[in-house]
Amino acid sequence: MIRFHSSLSSGSFCDGLSRRDFLMIGSAGVAGLTLPNLLRAEAAAGARATGKSVINIFLSGGPTHMDTFDLKPEAPKEFRGEFSPIATKSSGMDICELMPRLASHGDKFSLIRSIVGLSNEHAPTQSDSGWSQKELKDMGGHPGLGAVMSKLIGPACQTPNGTAPTSIDLTGWTKPGFLGQVHSAYRPDSIGRQNLMLNSRVTEERFGERNHLLEGFDRMRSTIDRQGMMEAIDSFSERAVGIITSGDVATALDVNKESDSVKERYNIKRDRDGQNFLLARRLIDVGVRNVAFAIGGWDTHGKNFDAMRKKLPSLDNGLACLMEDLENSGRLDDTIIMLSGEFGRTPRINRNAGRDHWPQAGFFFLGGGGFRHGQVIGSTNRLGERAEDRPVHLQEVFTTIYHQLGINPDLVTLQDPNGRPQFLTNHRDVIHELI
Repeated sequence: MIRFHSSLSSGSFCDGLSRRDFLMIGSAGVAGLTLPNLLRAEAAAGARATGKSVINIFLSGGPTHMDTFDLKPEAPKEFRGEFSPIATKSSGMDICELMPRLASHGDKFSLIRSIVGLSNEHAPTQSDSGWSQKELKDMGGHPGLGAVMSKLIGPACQTPNGTAPTSIDLTGWTKPGFLGQVHSAYRPDSIGRQNLMLNSRVTEERFGERNHLLEGFDRMRSTIDRQGMMEAIDSFSERAVGIITSGDVATALDVNKESDSVKERYNIKRDRDGQNFLLARRLIDVGVRNVAFAIGGWDTHGKNFDAMRKKLPSLDNGLACLMEDLENSGRLDDTIIMLSGEFGRTPRINRNAGRDHWPQAGFFFLGGGGFRHGQVIGSTNRLGERAEDRPVHLQEVFTTIYHQLGINPDLVTLQDPNGRPQFLTNHRDVIHELI
């Protein structure tokens, strides 16, 4: 039996909801959720599409748009806050002064400042799928991006060193929705990591002998099954063996394999979020198609500016290091970097020096992925209250990402548990400025 424990951040949000969840796989869990079955399901019904990968970063709690990527220096002081904008490498794209390293990479990302269609809910569903958590809630909700990639695209092509899972969630915030746990992301907690490695008492040769023995039992079971439902060990089992014996994923999850200079660049000794940026890059290097992680601490009803002074330098360094390394390895154009939260925050500062929930406005950050970058799409009004120019629905962002992955949201549907086809998004216009 495998137990996964995870949390988006310590404690709870302002709504009092705990961010811990629990998933159990095994005899008391989801029947048949073995590694071979998981891999088999990932490859079902999927073309290889464009071969691009995704790193999805969720700013848990609802990040303020006014103090990050949509500053209003000309607004009255009760709106504009304590920070000033700085220019980036791209003309007309200003960001908060606390992110100078990211500013030097302004040609590698784009900002959408006019996001609409956000719901006032402390849930990661919107950043994972573009849908509210209330939609199709009775059947598990809409599937997240990693689950859709698992269903429609599957893993990267096998290499001589084995293969990798389609999706890995480092902090446990993504959801498979109505596609079910078979398309859930792999979560590398302590037990999960152990399952990627051979027991030290079992050699690779002995492991192969056990696999051949299992294959023999499976052939026998197939022989006595008139309908052929008991499938023999097949290529998916071979892939499962390949994941374990190659050790690539287990090695990628061990940041101690990196040089001291790289670990220092990501500041992993003093910044736990820096380690996740580094892990994401390492997992993309070994063929994982979708890597997700959450950064908590953005629910700033009070002391918003103190929180930003702690959070933004860390985000600045992690994003800059990630983009630099992906560019140096030639993978930036093939890796879509997503950064978003539940909603924006109130333009007017409250009496606790904080900002409250504000779904009327928000931002979305997109980096790499072969998009046309170095631009700002849309704008809010002079006080940052609402989208004024070029409103972009949140689902249009996901439509654009699916398009870039080679999935056509106009044509592709997924069958829900009631047998009804469900579109990936309801707003299916691509953001033409990016394509």
